[in-house]
Amino acid sequence: MFGTGLLKGLGVTLKHTLETFSDDRSKVPDRYRNSIELGHGRRVINQPIDQEGLLTIQYPEEKRQLPENFRYIPMLIWDTEKNEDRCTACGICAKVCPPQCIWIVRDSDANGKPVTRPAEFYIDAAVCMSCSFCVEFCPFDAIKMNHDYELAVFDRYPQLVYDMAELTVPLEYYAALWPVQYGEEQEKRRKDEEVKKAQDEAKAKAAEAKAAKAAAAPATPVAPAGEGTMTRAEELKRKAQERAAAKATAASGDGEASSAPAAASSVNTDGDGEVDAKKARMEELKRMAQERARQRKAEAGE
Repeated sequence: MFGTGLLKGLGVTLKHTLETFSDDRSKVPDRYRNSIELGHGRRVINQPIDQEGLLTIQYPEEKRQLPENFRYIPMLIWDTEKNEDRCTACGICAKVCPPQCIWIVRDSDANGKPVTRPAEFYIDAAVCMSCSFCVEFCPFDAIKMNHDYELAVFDRYPQLVYDMAELTVPLEYYAALWPVQYGEEQEKRRKDEEVKKAQDEAKAKAAEAKAAKAAAAPATPVAPAGEGTMTRAEELKRKAQERAAAKATAASGDGEASSAPAAASSVNTDGDGEVDAKKARMEELKRMAQERARQRKAEAGE
């Protein structure tokens, strides 16, 4: 039992050895299938799961084609369609960064008022843990993860502290590295724009319908000043006049009959104009009350 199993294992090893060397000596080895030739012996290799033969890549001449979801150091997106940075210097990425390796300085205009764009943006690549929290929390899709992993330098500082110029890449570069994710984001943006456009059109139609309805409705007659309406000042003045009249009536009923003719004569001689105005005002108020009563009856009859 043990002898046959050992022989079978050695046979499998011998078979793989022969296939490996025979494939390696062929004109196009299996590991170079679907690879990208860069010239001068340089090649980007895409290793399939069912690959046979030698799996060793002769780095740095040969490099493996990275999957789309590979992430290393963040990069800032320059929107070539709008010709501006997508970053608005909101600072969310710096707040959610676990190792706190992001520093942002917001830009300002000529008057010193802050504007929605970064003046300075730094990332310490020596501290960055490539967690992509900054990418997930960015509300403007302004920061993405780069595939560039060849960042070896002799001096950690300041060569591993990347500024805004070193981090910014065009939108086409991001689309080439993340084609599937870029397509999904563009589709989502298109749908959001369509929904917003539909909402704006619905609001415009509602406003037009409201304006047309208001134009078609009969105009409500506006009562002239002093008819059917009374301001607060006029109401207070009327109440004061009523209280003064009540006091005068009470004073005249206390037996001062002798002074009444003199007072009446003084009122008639000195304030004839004022008395006439009060009488006219009382008549006007009485007419207004009758008008309101008629309107209430008419509304009740309807």
